[in-house]
Amino acid sequence: MLEISDVHKQYPTPRGPLTVLAGVSLSMKRGEAAAIMGPSGVGKSTLLYIVGGLETPTSGRVILDGNDPHRLGEKELAEFRNRKIGFLFQDHCLLPQCSVLENVLVPTLVANDRSALPERARELLYRMGLGERLEHRPSELSGGEKQRVALARALIRRPLLLLCDEPTGNLDEASAALVADLLLDIYRSRDTILVVVTHSRDLAARFPARYDLRHANLHPAGT
Repeated sequence: MLEISDVHKQYPTPRGPLTVLAGVSLSMKRGEAAAIMGPSGVGKSTLLYIVGGLETPTSGRVILDGNDPHRLGEKELAEFRNRKIGFLFQDHCLLPQCSVLENVLVPTLVANDRSALPERARELLYRMGLGERLEHRPSELSGGEKQRVALARALIRRPLLLLCDEPTGNLDEASAALVADLLLDIYRSRDTILVVVTHSRDLAARFPARYDLRHANLHPAGT
């Protein structure tokens, strides 16, 4: 279960506090998916980073699987994110010196039992249509292939929550459609809570729940 309760975020500026989020609340269960839309600068990524424990709210709470990540110590928070949360960013953030398979396995380096993880990485990459690319370097891949590697990496530890920040923003139309298909397959598997922030109305339209972030708060799309 994900519970976002009355989350506020302000940034100090010379002219006074800049309010980016003002009382955002949202509740989601495993197997649910939501798309959050809005123009650049309204706070979509900020909300995602707060939910993922990468940024601290000014006030309010985020509870994931019974835990408030913002109340954890630095070490415990890093472990919590690694176990419970997968991230997919607009920039794939792959390590150029590592192979495709090695990049997917990066989040497992802190796991105590890694015996079955290489096989899971291979299974994910085949699922992403990259079975023939395991030993390639990122420089040998297209933009869409890199993003699919990043998606496999985000899923390697079976996260409860998958957060996607503009996952198709840098992709051509065909690659964006393929990544969207993969994300919806993840939603249909009912194993994960899926939250996507996007500018793309086409991508958002494929999600069962859609919200616009405006006036520093979430509103059901179309209202």
